[in-house]
Amino acid sequence: MAIETEKKFLLAYRPTALMNCGTLIRQGYMVNEKNRVVRVRLSGDAAFLTIKGPTRNGARKEYEYPVPWQDAREMLALFCQPPFIEKTRYPIEFHGFEWVIDEFSGENQGLVVAEIELESIDQPFEKPDWISKEVTHDPRYFNSNLIETPYSTWLLKDP
Repeated sequence: MAIETEKKFLLAYRPTALMNCGTLIRQGYMVNEKNRVVRVRLSGDAAFLTIKGPTRNGARKEYEYPVPWQDAREMLALFCQPPFIEKTRYPIEFHGFEWVIDEFSGENQGLVVAEIELESIDQPFEKPDWISKEVTHDPRYFNSNLIETPYSTWLLKDP
């Protein structure tokens, strides 16, 4: 059984390590319900089909499978309703952990979040100084919810 355990944060500032090393991501949702999500993602030259269960305390079941890039492109066009999530992902290594910073574009332009995957929700880790407020449990920041209520439509945005 695959379990995804992650924490999500806003950034205090944009780290200088985010220079031209990002991967463009475009993803859509075939199923986007509270208790299950089926997502298609184009990530640079790779593509994936991902199935996720409900999030409980920062963890959820997740199954991800590589698929041919052209197949994923067709699935996005045929089975996923716009809008799509568009972002650039930057990996950053910090004190033995890989963080990813997602800088959103399109209808979520201006939103930048950092994520860290952990073995358990209470696993200790050191936060870089560019990390700000934790938003792990705020459903507004779930990619699946950013499709329904894009960042550009929020009346009160976090700094």
